[in-house]
Amino acid sequence: MKQTLEALLKHAVDALQNEGVLAKDLSINIIIERSRDAQHGDFAANLAMILAKHAKMNPRVLAEKLIAALPDDNAVSKVDIAGPGFINFFMDASAQFDILKVIHEQGADFGHSQVGAGKKVQVEFVSANPTGPLHVGHGRGAAYGSVVADLLTAVGYNVQREYYVNDAGRQMDILATSIWLRYLEECGEPVRFPENGYRGEYVRDIARDVYRNVNNDYRRPFDLVLENIPADESQGGDKEAHIDALIARAKVLLGDGYADVFRAGLTTILDDIRDDLHEFGVDYQHWFSEQSLVNDGSVAKALAKLKASGHLYEKDGALWFASSTLGDEKDRVVKRENGQYTYFASDIAYHMHKLERGFDKIIDIWGADHHGYIPRVKAAIQALGADADKLHVLLVQFATLYRGAEKVQMSTRSGEFVTLRQLRDEVGKDAARFFYVMRRSEQHMDFDLQLATSKTSDNPVYYVQYAHARVCSVFRQLVEKGLPRDLLSGMEFINKLTEEHEAALLSTLARYPETVERAALSYEPHQLILYLRELANDFHTYYNSHQFLVDDANLRDARLNLISAVRQVLANGLKLLNLHAPESM
Repeated sequence: MKQTLEALLKHAVDALQNEGVLAKDLSINIIIERSRDAQHGDFAANLAMILAKHAKMNPRVLAEKLIAALPDDNAVSKVDIAGPGFINFFMDASAQFDILKVIHEQGADFGHSQVGAGKKVQVEFVSANPTGPLHVGHGRGAAYGSVVADLLTAVGYNVQREYYVNDAGRQMDILATSIWLRYLEECGEPVRFPENGYRGEYVRDIARDVYRNVNNDYRRPFDLVLENIPADESQGGDKEAHIDALIARAKVLLGDGYADVFRAGLTTILDDIRDDLHEFGVDYQHWFSEQSLVNDGSVAKALAKLKASGHLYEKDGALWFASSTLGDEKDRVVKRENGQYTYFASDIAYHMHKLERGFDKIIDIWGADHHGYIPRVKAAIQALGADADKLHVLLVQFATLYRGAEKVQMSTRSGEFVTLRQLRDEVGKDAARFFYVMRRSEQHMDFDLQLATSKTSDNPVYYVQYAHARVCSVFRQLVEKGLPRDLLSGMEFINKLTEEHEAALLSTLARYPETVERAALSYEPHQLILYLRELANDFHTYYNSHQFLVDDANLRDARLNLISAVRQVLANGLKLLNLHAPESM
């Protein structure tokens, strides 16, 4: 219905442009909103107030001209002006039934649009360091990112989903060294494991695989490994200096073998992450390697570009990016005094690479703890000579898992964490995804395991899916009773749907396309969740109050067409969330 009204107003604008009231080269964005008060009609547009300045005309006077230029449409019973110039549309009562015809005609495509047609968008999300399995904290970013990408696709954008693999830098070296030390344990060496090493059982598993492949080839006496190494924290030393020294020693003692251990850890964990996300309903078109930016010279190229634009300087033997001149709180090191690039240098090159790939919009989904990182990345994009507004950073609070009243710790380094796979096995993919996107991404979330597995109306995902299953059960009963169904007759007699619950369902069904569009453009999947819960509630209330398989064949067909539309919209919405639409429960 909103699209119909937008088309009517577009016709009126064209007419006023032809008359010279409005400039022909004027760019116009027509926005239709549902009225909050029924006394002000069903829909409202603020178009006259937006264009009044351009037309050099009082908004109410311009609204009168727009209304006069509107073409006739049977769906509109009245149009009036309210307040400073709002154009209010009152819809004909019979127009509410048109939505059933649209849903039955469009089927699985109902709710899709071409708002973003011709625009290329990249959504980068999760991108967890491949130093261990994904835990329940990562799951929220995975669910949120994938639904944002699917919503944008539904409204016409060309979306590329990308995972940025942090396969370079210190954390990967800590992982590789941790694997080698566990390997030495497999060889029988009396290893004292570093406090800053990765301790999860997955590290031991990788170490055992390395041992099976190379036997004792990478074995070195542990006394030699520890020779002149700074003390660990528990021994009165510095744990950071201790692990860094162990990394350097591993590289020297292993030589080329270090790369093999490094690769074993990266490949095993990355394969596990890829499989885990796939089973969670998340797939990517592109997995982008951080190391590739160093290998192909992209980092050096990005820094050279910053230097040419006067945004780099040397201080204390290091190379600094003058990001404070572009909105950041302080300048940032991009190349250390030892000649190594910082992680931020790689990030600058990565975003330059994104811009070079021609995306109209770049969406990065980060953990909420990265909020302070946004100004420096935007500063880098600006310094590279690009439009920083192309970057949209969406923040996601990590979810907190509770078992009863006890909070479950999720430290990757200690190994004391609940994996995303364990959560999926316990509550199921559907419940996990639904709960993860049920609230705004920046809101804190406590994950209620007990609620997620309950089969009651208190469980929101069960409540929505059960509505779909209930519709399916009605159609099974129709077959079991041998009753006929006439789709065309149901459309012909849809004016028999006069009950209050039927009017509520028709109104809610009509809001689905605008809900999808609003959720997509605002990057707020929870709006779709709220809609599906409302539609499910409207249906369950209707189901509990009325019979569908009544003796009156025309009324029966009309009601079957109505609940068939409900089933279709529920299925469409669940599909956008990558959830099942069960036929029985």
